[in-house]
Amino acid sequence: MRMMAIILADRSFERAHHAFVLAAGALALGREVILFAGGLSVEALRLDWSGLEGAELNQVFQERRVAGFDTLRSAIFELGGEVLACEAGVKAAGLSEHDLCPEVRICGVTTFLERSADAQILSL
Repeated sequence: MRMMAIILADRSFERAHHAFVLAAGALALGREVILFAGGLSVEALRLDWSGLEGAELNQVFQERRVAGFDTLRSAIFELGGEVLACEAGVKAAGLSEHDLCPEVRICGVTTFLERSADAQILSL
């Protein structure tokens, strides 16, 4: 089965949530998944992701019985998704590795491109 690579490109809660839905779904079907957060989208990989634009929607989603952000993100880690944070994005956001979930690997864009060379790539 073909690997899926998902690129997050901004700090929108809705885009990150949707990316996590896609990643968790693909992993549940047995696909290998790489999720790469570039630029300020690294906010989605922070331990405290409240800096995402529209983060207040998480409560609305949960009230409507849509999986919450923490649930989805945990599922990706538990199902073996590879989650990468762009080194330049981490620096641009003023973060360090200690601000990110421990499962996240910081790397350059070339590492992501090498890892996803034969993957189906989605950009959100």
